[in-house]
Amino acid sequence: MPKMKSHSGAKKRFKLTGTGKVRGRHAFTSHILEKKSAKHKRYLGQPAAISDHDAPRVKKLLRSG
Repeated sequence: MPKMKSHSGAKKRFKLTGTGKVRGRHAFTSHILEKKSAKHKRYLGQPAAISDHDAPRVKKLLRSG
């Protein structure tokens, strides 16, 4: 049986922290930025913690075996 592979799309979008939490990007960062304040755009640039509800699904995609 061949080895299981990690989900390539998830590898590019999410990272696991040392404590096992999942980090990703904020939503609403790609377009229609003119009406958003500079403060809000700076905040959206910071890594976001993925919700506890979604984290197990993301971890499953990142597992390679």
